[in-house]
Amino acid sequence: MSNIFLGIITLAAVVLVVYVVYMIVNLKRAIASLERFVENTETTLQPALEELQATLKSVRKITDDVGNLTDDIRYVSASVRNVGETVEQVSYAVRNAAQASLGETRGLKAGIRAGVTYFLRNVCLRGGTQQ
Repeated sequence: MSNIFLGIITLAAVVLVVYVVYMIVNLKRAIASLERFVENTETTLQPALEELQATLKSVRKITDDVGNLTDDIRYVSASVRNVGETVEQVSYAVRNAAQASLGETRGLKAGIRAGVTYFLRNVCLRGGTQQ
């Protein structure tokens, strides 16, 4: 009976060894297939990765250009704001000068009228003679 058990154990060990060898061969094939897949994928992806890097550089350049443009627009906006404030100040100064000159013109007109009236009265009343 022990020979039968020994024969069964030996047969089981042989079957196990054959199965393990079969699995190792299949595993080796799977690993070789996986290596070919990785090589093909790498070959296929390499141009795409290079193009992606070029695209990222372009996007970086565009964002830098947009940032510079935004800075320029801020500078122009500040300059326009300063020009607007200066125009407002000049307008205020011109308005004040116009009002002041209007008052001076009215005063000058009144002074000339009073002078002419005084002169005409003196000439007409005195008859144009000097004393």
